[in-house]
Order: sequence, then C-alpha cells, then structure tokens
Amino acid sequence: MTKKIKILLAEDEAVLGQIVKESLETRDFEVILCNNGEEVLPAYKEYIPELLVLDVMMPKKDGFTAAKEIRNINSSVPIIFLTAKSQTQDVVTGFNLGGNDYIKKPFSMEELIVRIHNLLRDKTAIVKTNENLVTIGQYVLEPAKQLLFYKSEDPIQLTHKENQLLWHLILHKNELLERSYILNELWETDDFFTARSMDVYITKLRKKLKKDATLKIINVRGLGYKLIS
Repeated sequence: MTKKIKILLAEDEAVLGQIVKESLETRDFEVILCNNGEEVLPAYKEYIPELLVLDVMMPKKDGFTAAKEIRNINSSVPIIFLTAKSQTQDVVTGFNLGGNDYIKKPFSMEELIVRIHNLLRDKTAIVKTNENLVTIGQYVLEPAKQLLFYKSEDPIQLTHKENQLLWHLILHKNELLERSYILNELWETDDFFTARSMDVYITKLRKKLKKDATLKIINVRGLGYKLIS
C-alpha cells in the first residue's frame, strides 16, 4: 500500500475546513485539521506532515505566527498560506516568514491541489538531485552504496539503518529531527526498545563522523536530534 502524504490544514471556518479536508482526502492525502493557530505546532510535532496549508486570519494565533514557529524547527517543509487579505504587504510578509505559496480566498480546490503537487514535486526534485553523492562537512555520503567517505581515506561501509538515519539527518541538517518521526519512518514503531536501538545507531554515527570537528549530532532532550554543520 502506498503511504499517503500528510497535510496539516489550519482553518478556523469549520465548514470550509471540512470541505477542504474531505476534498484533499478524495485525492488520497491524509489531512490533519486544526481549528486555530494554537493547535498547529503541537499537531505538527505529533504528525510531522509533508506540507502545511495555513489560514492567515485565525483566532488565538494567526497563520503567520504559526508559520514562524514551524520555521524555528523546520526550514524546508512547504507552507501555503490561505487568506482573504489582498494587500501586497501581506503577501510579502507571508513569504518573508518562510511561506512557499499564497492563495487568496475564494479559491478553487483544483488550484489548491495543483499548488500542493507543485511544491511536493519541487521538494522531491531537490532530494533526488542529491541522491548520488551528498557532502556534509568534510565527509561525502553515497546513499545508494551505503558508503561514507572522509578525504582520501578508505570508505566506511554503513549498515542499512545507519545509512537511512544519516540520510534523514542530512535532509534535516541544522533542524530538529523528531524522535517519533524518525522511529516511525525507519522502524515503523516508536516503542521503548526501538527508541533505545536508535540511540545506539546515533552513537555509532557520532563515532564515524568524529574526524570532522565541525559536525555534531546533538540530542535535544525529549524531542529528537540535530545534525549541526
């Protein structure tokens, strides 16, 4: 079964939110619906969606503020703003806060879906461009062969899990990689024993990367890990 792409939708208009949610679900997306801006960050941390659609004018916390909080922990997840505002400054503000696209209300579902697909395709293209060789500090990773190179030394052969884990850390370089996300992504469960197993792999990767003092995998207590470069 193909894994569904998760979208976090934040919309305070209950009827519109439900219509958009159901429309996206008919296109085989998995949708997490938030009713106000305060729900966005906790929902993001719990579900780790691949894309966010945020209404700008929401009670308790607006979409711009919610997006700023998301950007503090993830600089690359695509964000689309929905808004009734049409002033140029509002659009500029949205993009300056890290938004990737901006749709003005009223909008058609077809337009929203096309824009979602465009952003997801762009993100996938960036990943695929770097799949052959990935430079991280003074190291080079060749994911397809599970090899890690350091300068002119003999390559280090990584295990499958080490390779997968390092690849995800690199994709989220200098960002928080949530424990629950990586456990469910690589182990398909986040129970106590798999969590301890991941900690062991993190320790192994730290040893393999120790020759470059500018690289660090730090533990963000209770949340996850960051690859600092």
